[in-house]
Amino acid sequence: MTKPRARKISSKKHPRAPEPVRRVCILTGGGDAPGLNAVLRAFVKTCCELDIEVYGSEDGFEGLIQPDRLVKLRSASVRGILPKGGSILGCSNRANPFAYPRHDKRGREHFEDVSDVVLRRIHDHEIDVLVMVGGDGTMSHAQAFMKRGLRVIGVPKTIDNDLAATDYTFGFDTAVDTATWAIDALHSTAESHDRVMLVELMGRYAGWISLYAGIAGGADVILIPEIAYDVDRVVAKIQERASRGVTFSIVVVGEGAKPRGGKESTISKGRAGHLARLGGAAHGLAEQLKGRIPHEIRVTVLGHLQRGGTPSSFDRLLGTRFGVEAAWLCARGETGKMVALRGQQIVSVPIEDAVGHAKLVDPNGELVQVARAIGVELGA
Repeated sequence: MTKPRARKISSKKHPRAPEPVRRVCILTGGGDAPGLNAVLRAFVKTCCELDIEVYGSEDGFEGLIQPDRLVKLRSASVRGILPKGGSILGCSNRANPFAYPRHDKRGREHFEDVSDVVLRRIHDHEIDVLVMVGGDGTMSHAQAFMKRGLRVIGVPKTIDNDLAATDYTFGFDTAVDTATWAIDALHSTAESHDRVMLVELMGRYAGWISLYAGIAGGADVILIPEIAYDVDRVVAKIQERASRGVTFSIVVVGEGAKPRGGKESTISKGRAGHLARLGGAAHGLAEQLKGRIPHEIRVTVLGHLQRGGTPSSFDRLLGTRFGVEAAWLCARGETGKMVALRGQQIVSVPIEDAVGHAKLVDPNGELVQVARAIGVELGA
């Protein structure tokens, strides 16, 4: 794929867009993920080399909904941010432009479609392309805006690694590293007190983080959303270890894991335009195990620790590659695309390929077979 580079390169070799792209806006929607700042840094630096002016929308779509929330981004704006977690622009999973929360005089919440406000703000600032960094929800918004004539480019972002159009998303590797570290730390205290430790990990309806970290951390049981578990098998695994004189066990529980015939544990129903908030899967399992095993049971919910902290080198590199490719797409005017990793190559795919097609763990896939081969109990 031909990639535009700095101004030194001949325009004949790297043609610009038929409609020149002079000004773009980038936002980081949804939740944060390690590596976001790597994307922003690479995107801004590359755009500056291509004579493209960059604005950033603060807190996701808030910057395009509320006044005075757009900021000019220059090379100096992104200096020193590569090792930092989070996003210098801020993130928001509430600023849904198609269901934006408002409050009436009595404080009651309702939701409004403010997409016209976003389009007007983009028009008033003469922005040629909107670059949206986010997961399935953000890409759904991108698709909706495309239908209204907005030129959009997408960058995939989710620690859950569940977007079907890309092999990996940045943030996933760091989340797995954090979860693996936690499992390692729990081994010693579990063994010291002869306890069964239940570790609940993020991932929503995909078990990638739990499966990767569970295998890497030497978990004895790994429960993921894609395989409904039989609690009897979990009990049998713990008892079998005890019969061999191993008086502790580590059980990794994906937040979307559910017992056979049961449902996912939720903390709250989803707001307008959002999925339900998952949580409580490990505590639910703990209740099922009480009285059936002789061990003390402890639950650790890792939660947002998996989102924070310094991004791994892999996530920094992947975020950088995504940011550069997004800038190149802007320069070529190839909108309606999302950057993606396929094998070892960075490519671009239609945004619609990333919407509504979750990438889930194959219950019969190679990674599940590896877990079974080394004696991990998967609950089914």
